[in-house]
Amino acid sequence: MNLISPVPNHVAIIMDGNGRWATQRGLNRTEGHKEGVKVVKKIVEASVEVGVKYLTLFAFSTENWKRGPSEVNFLLNLFVDTIYNYIPELKRNSVKLNFIGDFTPLPVPLKKTMEYALKETSDGSSLVLTIAINYGGRHEILEACRKLCESDEDITEENFKKFLYTKDLPDPDLLIRTSGEMRISNFLLFQVAYTELYFTKTLWPDFTKEEYFKILQDFGKRERRFGGV
Repeated sequence: MNLISPVPNHVAIIMDGNGRWATQRGLNRTEGHKEGVKVVKKIVEASVEVGVKYLTLFAFSTENWKRGPSEVNFLLNLFVDTIYNYIPELKRNSVKLNFIGDFTPLPVPLKKTMEYALKETSDGSSLVLTIAINYGGRHEILEACRKLCESDEDITEENFKKFLYTKDLPDPDLLIRTSGEMRISNFLLFQVAYTELYFTKTLWPDFTKEEYFKILQDFGKRERRFGGV
């Protein structure tokens, strides 16, 4: 039984803390990323369980290229393996995959895996799982401005939204960030104008379904006025 009401239609998560989790345990940062993948699967399952319809995860930002080459290469390869191996489970749970970001600099194997995953999960109807890869909010806004100006469309908010990566998604109702950092780090800058924010000190590999449900319950107690009284 779902005891969470109202359930947010769209939850976005900044999955932060993998590297610190590993470092605190004397492990290579890559071990933290491996653990983080396990948590992604649990939170996707939990979202389907309570009726969240859209879940957007910040996996790799345009700034993450600044990390060491070995860590970047590990992450890109981890994306390929995780996406490919996760497809059967997503299909069983009727989850539709979606990707947002600038895919131009991504390696060909990753782009092919993403294309395959989109096709294989296209019939999913329980949840739209959006993965932000090489995503940056400022870049998205600038690109949308450029495309709108090049079009014949009038410059309005609704027409602007047509050129965002998230044109087919509703704005997030709730944005969660793990690891104790209290900023949104260039994530969905336009879309979170009236999104409820929740910051937890829990590192992403330690994030549990139980804590997720508590956050969703907290969301249910908030009064959303969208600028009104």
